[in-house]
Amino acid sequence: MGNVLAGLEPENVFRYFEEISRIPRPSGKCRAVGDYIVSFAEGHGLEFIRDEIGNVLVKKPSKRESCDKTVILQGHLDMVCEKSYDYDAKHDFSRDGLNLQVLDDSIYAKGTTLGADDGIAVAYMLAILDDDSLDLPHIEALFTVDEEDGMKGALAFDTSCLKGRYLINLDHEIEGEILTCSAGGRRVKCSLPVSYEEVSGTAYDIVICGLAGGHSGMEIDKGRGNANLLLGRLLHNITKRMHFCLKYIGGGLNDTAIPREAKAEIIIDSKDCDLLETIVEKYSRIICEEFEGIEDNMMIYAENKGDDKARCLTADAKRGIGFLLNTVPDGIIKMSRKNDNLVRTSLNCGIMKLSDDEFGLIINMRSLAESEKEALSDKISYLAGSVGAAYTEEYDYPAWEYEPDSPLRKIAFECFQKQYGRNPKLRGFHAGLECGIFFKKMEGVDIISFGPDIANIHTPKERLSISSAASVYEFLLEILKCL
Repeated sequence: MGNVLAGLEPENVFRYFEEISRIPRPSGKCRAVGDYIVSFAEGHGLEFIRDEIGNVLVKKPSKRESCDKTVILQGHLDMVCEKSYDYDAKHDFSRDGLNLQVLDDSIYAKGTTLGADDGIAVAYMLAILDDDSLDLPHIEALFTVDEEDGMKGALAFDTSCLKGRYLINLDHEIEGEILTCSAGGRRVKCSLPVSYEEVSGTAYDIVICGLAGGHSGMEIDKGRGNANLLLGRLLHNITKRMHFCLKYIGGGLNDTAIPREAKAEIIIDSKDCDLLETIVEKYSRIICEEFEGIEDNMMIYAENKGDDKARCLTADAKRGIGFLLNTVPDGIIKMSRKNDNLVRTSLNCGIMKLSDDEFGLIINMRSLAESEKEALSDKISYLAGSVGAAYTEEYDYPAWEYEPDSPLRKIAFECFQKQYGRNPKLRGFHAGLECGIFFKKMEGVDIISFGPDIANIHTPKERLSISSAASVYEFLLEILKCL
């Protein structure tokens, strides 16, 4: 892989971004990129700590002996790994780096997510640690792991080793905004026991693909389709008109991403082929009309796979799956009463998968209110229990609550005015951030979050704006200088 980003400025930022893009870093497999951070610290003679879970803290002292300010810079090492359905089937995110490309003002990865969420934060932090010409306060650069998988790194990190009480999180995707609070979240799993029986007939693949997808916090207010639930709705429509047996069902790759694709494999009586194709074709027209202007690339189709004899789910198992997919809430549950543009509570049915002994539905819920998150969890638990499914809470993280008095926010506001000649937008954020965990763990910590323009995160259409990444880096440096 060549130096695709050579010549882009700031040179150090984009050099480090390209270097970490060569290193596989899906959630749960951050050891290699963690090794890279440790090697960087050793090579620069910087003090570092690496904990058992893989978080790395790198400390850089100020050049000024009289400096009494310590600032924590924080971002996560892992990335959401999704690829286009037509991209290289052999690409393995746990083994292969990204194929970076530049088009006009954008950096993207061919066929896959880019990992600018949160790779650009990692690049910013490394560039700052590397530049001895900068006159800055003491820096504690915290690189956390597995943010995209329940924020496991931040939850496990021992914050007692941090001296700083100003924390700048670099995990936002809209330039010009300074975040002031964020939602808490919870991932739950509904596990339905299943059994099988031998069935013969004509096999069909039922496919829903081409949806926009996106971040289940950032894009949940866009009204995009959820492939898992749309497939559940289609299968229910088929059930009302004809008999079929369900051989396989699956969809979604990450609970924090709105599912873009889902697939079912069914077996029917050969005499019902025309009827099935008519039902699917009609459903496709209806759904495409419902999502007109939102999901213009959506495809819904049935493909005849010929005669087949296979193990299919029993009627009870199929009925339980259908119930869950057609009753679980979807998308926005409640908007903020104080801010019409802020989602207060939401739910994303992110992953469904079938194994030999169970059907699993993995759900991500977010809320600015702990009580509403709890109530939504109870609702899912009741739904699961009504069909004999087990309900498990796999992770939970707190909200980052709004603090009316924030000296760090005031400094950032003034620095933004100086650089951009206008006021930044101060806003709450529905997506979950590690800020909530540090807010709960560290008494008196003062937190802000911001970042450059990144479009379509958690999808293969992810794009990082080159000019925005450069200007936000200058903004970050200005804040540090003012501190």
